Amino acid sequence: MIKTCPSFQKDILIEERKYLVPLYKVLLHNDDYNIMDHVIKALMRVFNFEFNKCQRIMMEAHQKGVALCSVEPLEQAEHHRDQLASCSLISTIEPE
Repeated sequence: MIKTCPSFQKDILIEERKYLVPLYKVLLHNDDYNIMDHVIKALMRVFNFEFNKCQRIMMEAHQKGVALCSVEPLEQAEHHRDQLASCSLISTIEPE
């Protein structure tokens, strides 16, 4: 009889569960209305990111038209999209 380590089985179950939850990308879109400082502050407030990360996201959206903010479960992605909309920012979510 082979004994298995309970903590090892628990780790396997946690890893399997990670793959069962579909993830979604939160994308920030460039607009011609909001000033850069407002966008950075909104990203800091919504995602709790550091200033430099928010600045990189804002600049990518400004230069390329869209930037990836985060990849997360659907409910959280919808919540962040709605928070960005409340700051008058344009964002969308799409499956990863």
